[in-house]
Amino acid sequence: MKTICLNFQIHQPFRYRKYRFFDIGNDSYYYDDYANETIMRKIADNCYLPANNILLQQIKKLKGKFKVSFSISGVAMDQFVLYAPEVIDSFKELAKTGSVEFLSGTYANSLVSLVDEKLFAKQVKAHDNLIEEYFGQRPKVFRNSELIYSDELGDLIYRMGFETVLTEGAKHILGWKSPNYLYCNALNPRQKVLMRNHHLSDDLSFRFSNPSWNEYPLTASKMTDWLVDLPKKEEIVNIFLNYETFGEIQKKKTGIFDFLEDLPGMILETKELSFSTPGEAVKNLQPVSAVHVLHPISWADEERDLSAWLGNELQKDAFNHLYALKDRVMQCTDSQIQKDWLYLQSNDHLYYMCTKFFSDGEVHKFFNPYGSPYEAFINYMNVLSDFTLRLNTFVPVNETEAELTKLKTVIVEQNKKLKEAELEIKKLGKPLAVAAKPKSEKVKKIGEKPEKVRKTTPK
Repeated sequence: MKTICLNFQIHQPFRYRKYRFFDIGNDSYYYDDYANETIMRKIADNCYLPANNILLQQIKKLKGKFKVSFSISGVAMDQFVLYAPEVIDSFKELAKTGSVEFLSGTYANSLVSLVDEKLFAKQVKAHDNLIEEYFGQRPKVFRNSELIYSDELGDLIYRMGFETVLTEGAKHILGWKSPNYLYCNALNPRQKVLMRNHHLSDDLSFRFSNPSWNEYPLTASKMTDWLVDLPKKEEIVNIFLNYETFGEIQKKKTGIFDFLEDLPGMILETKELSFSTPGEAVKNLQPVSAVHVLHPISWADEERDLSAWLGNELQKDAFNHLYALKDRVMQCTDSQIQKDWLYLQSNDHLYYMCTKFFSDGEVHKFFNPYGSPYEAFINYMNVLSDFTLRLNTFVPVNETEAELTKLKTVIVEQNKKLKEAELEIKKLGKPLAVAAKPKSEKVKKIGEKPEKVRKTTPK
């Protein structure tokens, strides 16, 4: 019996405010709290909450035979805690069913796997600790950021304790072979590799509501027929996509939620198809052959390579400047430096700098807060420059840098005292205020604990 393996990626970066050159060294709060809260609330209401509700209903209705998996970044989890705690509660309900598997990955959905083994392992451990804390599962299957994979990376991931990894079923890698089998790593045959069926996945993610597509409209019945008509020898169909497909990329009015609600039952009614989580699937299958991936691949754009993040000089410059700091950051024990460092690594910041056009360019515009790649680059490098100055106060590059840092600290303290003195003088020269203005509703900032949701009862 052929099995269907569904994996949904969830990640949203912390977006930065417009950070100008003159802010460097003067204001070290980088985040656009209003945009972050607004976007997260919007996606939670349009996608996460209604989609989770449908999955929960279908799992219960089909008595656990419907199964899915999630890859949720630590940065997305941090935003759930700040802005949408009820989303975490809905995932906890899914976890209790036993039909949902949570996969391992990098905390910040970063490119750290291309840079440093120790830093990579540290970020993965932090992610998995968070998933275990909230959902009671220790991830056993690995899904790297954007499905990035190569033979060497796969072997490294195996040595980190993960026997199964997910990646893209790239055409230039598979050639005439089908992604609908279990494969193994060319360097380490003990590692099992699940490869994404990009045709079916992209049909759902990008072509679902396109009236010019020759298969429009895509219905649950049509998708089921396609799956049944696949060659009988093929064993597994891996459909991996962004969870935001449901309600955001494909709006509710397109019928995407009806599709999600109808598909599980129709598939199981065929008696020829079943659902499996990645961890379950690999226990029941044997690899048919090794897959050779000499250079890193991903699920992005037509090239299925790293060009979405490292395809131009702007991106490479930002990437190199960021990770040039890694050794000093690892020596720093300041918690805010460590948190800002994590958020700086989200690959979205590089993605916004992409200069691709045509169909790929349209994809890159989604959730992009910048008007151009150059604006994204300048803003990011300004933030990175201020971060570097702060890092110098904890881990100076050399003695000269240390001396300059001390002098800067003295100047900052003196300016602070002067401002306090000026305020005191103004207070002495003015009468006391009659009444304080009422406090306005405050946007929650990074590091603040979310307020408890007050329960109300209808009158």
